[in-house]
Amino acid sequence: MSQPLLVTGANGQLGRRVVDLLLAQGAGPLLVTTRHPEKLDELRARGVEVRRADFDAPASLAEAFAGAARLLLISTDALDRPGRRIAQHRSALEAAAKAGVRHVVYTSLTNPGPGSPITIAPDHQATEDALAESGLGATVLRNNLYTDFLVASLRRALATGQLVAAAGDGKAGYVTREDCARAAAAALASDFDGKRVLDITGPAAVSQRELAQIASSVTGKSIEYVPVPRDALEQGMQKAGMPAAIAGLLASFDEAIARGTLDVATRAVEELTGTPAEDVRSYLARHRAALLAPVEA
Repeated sequence: MSQPLLVTGANGQLGRRVVDLLLAQGAGPLLVTTRHPEKLDELRARGVEVRRADFDAPASLAEAFAGAARLLLISTDALDRPGRRIAQHRSALEAAAKAGVRHVVYTSLTNPGPGSPITIAPDHQATEDALAESGLGATVLRNNLYTDFLVASLRRALATGQLVAAAGDGKAGYVTREDCARAAAAALASDFDGKRVLDITGPAAVSQRELAQIASSVTGKSIEYVPVPRDALEQGMQKAGMPAAIAGLLASFDEAIARGTLDVATRAVEELTGTPAEDVRSYLARHRAALLAPVEA
């Protein structure tokens, strides 16, 4: 039975890919929201209803969500001040309930609870808590680290011969953005109406040392893994010109890996979509040319 599906943040990379997947499946009817509807004329031409939604203007959201049966809430990128993102998410959940939405799919983070050192984890945990208290059906997709982001760090490592990280011997269940999109599209289009929390990961957790070995094997260039303390990594990034907040966030992911917070690997992607998640080696092999591209000064 067809049911109106709504994707928030449809102008972002993840949201747009989810919409493309849903269109290919013939799911819907499809509704999408964005702060910039004028950028999604191509989706309108494909039969998608595009609506403006500003998560900082809560009064407008119930109308933006009207008519949707199931809603994909993609976590926003509002990290400029503490508390802003969770306020946005709470406003979205309240509006979804008022609009008659039955089920919300939310893109969260692996193990976002109080034990996580990741600086953005509290936003995700607070959103999960608000969703649990909302009375709405809920699918929480706890996405692990994107495999996609490894290309830039490994390109630098290939250029210098060293992969420097503060992750110790810990591992992460790296997952591609494409697999996160496939999982989100499947969860949104499904008929599941209860409450569930799913860890969206690659097929195996991988350490930094293993990443160095895989990249070396794929490219034929030698990389040595050099573990360093978190403080040293953070200071090094700041000396290279990175803003302190971003350096702190990236270093907190390394600390989470070192602590085992992100050492999770499941078959959830395959269970949702019918196709296994892509492993790190396969992804890096497909992007070998990008790994070997010159590093910008």
